[in-house]
This record gives sequence, structure tokens and C-alpha cells, in this order.
Amino acid sequence: MAKSEGIKLIANNKKAYHDYFIDEKYEAGIALHGTEVKSLRMGKCSIKESFVTISNKGEVLINHMHISPYEKGNIFNRDPLRVRKLLLHKSEINKLAGQIKMKGYTLMPLKVYFKGSLVKVEIGLARGKKLYDKRQDIAKKDAKREAERDFKIRNLG
Repeated sequence: MAKSEGIKLIANNKKAYHDYFIDEKYEAGIALHGTEVKSLRMGKCSIKESFVTISNKGEVLINHMHISPYEKGNIFNRDPLRVRKLLLHKSEINKLAGQIKMKGYTLMPLKVYFKGSLVKVEIGLARGKKLYDKRQDIAKKDAKREAERDFKIRNLG
């Protein structure tokens, strides 16, 4: 039987889209232990404060990703905030390392999800937004919301 390719979202990082311009997105696997996967199946994950780094050994690591301990895991539970390794191809890691050295770029985790039975993390190559960029985005959202409201009232009336 073939694996089902259903995607089930576990955690989303809305703050990353608000604070950064996302230029490129990459899908990475993540190295986890058994009880962490069970906890993720229950949806107990937060990536709001997390960030991605590349170590000197050429490994991509995610820091401050909080996976709550599995309640029935007792001694098998790991530290909820431990550093976890992301699984990417060497060519992707080299490309990301080169782009991070450029001024103003960073790696941000965007979402964590199940793809079939595998846990995946979507990371984005991001540039920081200035305050006026954030204001422009908020103004665009407000204008779009107003236009939709006017359109809805016109169609009902």
C-alpha cells in the first residue's frame, strides 16, 4: 500500500510572516525521539520563539522549539527545549550557509506538519522588515478587509 500524502498542520509561525520577508522556503525532516512524535500527534508544539542555525559541522539545527513532554512517557521523555537536528541535503545546506552570510538574512521555522507519517518542518530564508514595511502590510490588510465588507454589503442589499 502507498503512503497517504495527507498534510496535517501541527504548528504555524504567524509572527515570522509579520516580522520578516520570506524569500525562499525549504522542507526539512527533523530528528526526533519516540515520545516527541507521540506528543506532536497530540498537537503539543510551539515554534513562536524558535530559530534555525547552521553549526560549524554543517548541520542545520532548530533551537527553542518547544515540544511538551508526553504525559505517559515517564523516563523516556526528553528536554522540551532541546536542540534538534534538521535533515537537509548537503547542497541545500551549502546554499543556505552562503545566503545566511549575506547581510540581513536568517533562517526561520514557518510551520511543523505531518506529511504522511513523517514530521516535516518548513523553514524560510527571511529578511527582517522595518517598521514602515509592517505598517504598509497592516494598511493593505485593512483595505482588503474594507473592500470585502463593501462587496458583501452590496451583494446582500
